[in-house]
Amino acid sequence: MKVGLLTGGGDCPGLNAVIRAVVRKGEVRYGDELVGFRDGWRGVLDGTTMPLSVASCRGILPRGGTILGSSRTNPYKVDDGEAQVQATLSDLGVDALIAIGGEDTLGVATKLAAAGVHVVGVPKTIDNDLSATEVTFGFHTAVQVAVDAIDRLHTTAESHDRVLVCEVMGRHAGWIATYAAIAGGAAELMVPETPFDIEEICDKLSARHAKGRFASIVVVAEGATPKEGSFTVSDKGVDAFGHVRLGGIGQQVAEEIESRTGFETRVTVLGHIQRGGTPTAFDRVLSTRFGIGAIDAVHDGDFGTMVALRSDRIERVPLAEGTGELKTVAADLVDVAEVFFG
Repeated sequence: MKVGLLTGGGDCPGLNAVIRAVVRKGEVRYGDELVGFRDGWRGVLDGTTMPLSVASCRGILPRGGTILGSSRTNPYKVDDGEAQVQATLSDLGVDALIAIGGEDTLGVATKLAAAGVHVVGVPKTIDNDLSATEVTFGFHTAVQVAVDAIDRLHTTAESHDRVLVCEVMGRHAGWIATYAAIAGGAAELMVPETPFDIEEICDKLSARHAKGRFASIVVVAEGATPKEGSFTVSDKGVDAFGHVRLGGIGQQVAEEIESRTGFETRVTVLGHIQRGGTPTAFDRVLSTRFGIGAIDAVHDGDFGTMVALRSDRIERVPLAEGTGELKTVAADLVDVAEVFFG
């Protein structure tokens, strides 16, 4: 078979490990010809490809990013985009396509599968918010990066009697923020699941510092929002999938804390640092298992499915199930973090 691969959306530690696994088993075990589409769905629309082989994938297991490149191109925002995708696959003789991505990339894959395209999905999101799988690769790497940063922030906060706000990724779900707050010993946490009360947070910080603790770490997810009327969040526009462009909530929170409490407050925005660099051992193993599962699904003709981790087993679920509902942080996990606040 001739099998195509693409990586869409934000880059994520572990993408290259998925590609490597698909290519290794596809070429060696199944005798496939593998081809990579450059820059996500844009490469499928334009027919921009690169050959993939065991030889060309040597050394990419620990490498961050994606050798295929990525983009947030949405074929369904392009005139006759679906027809262009089908024409490209037909012209290149691609028998099946493995799409590696998050909600948006796999949402496109779901529509294409319904239109008859032979596609298998691999879930990828640093935010860990895809409902059909227990965890997505890249998440644990991002959490470790955040915790390493928070550990360092503690020492400088203590040295200068400051409040330090650490902004981490998390558009609709606060998984990274919650895990990082627990593992990093944060004093406060703000997640997208629940609008936060800035006045209440400032009161808690004031009470904490009144006890003689002059350093506090506040972890805020980029998608966290204040309760209506507390203060206004700046508008940064939307992307090709209609998502609001995020970033900046950490600075606004820091300014509010300093003005309301009088405590010197600084902000650290981790941003793309969480996405870059080498994946953890856990994420390398999970990515590899997903890649093997995806190429096996292709050869079983099990199209329109997505590989998922469930009870430490790689299973297949309908693509629509993977993108149908957002997986948000449960209240009991936030409760664990709140035990250590104040």
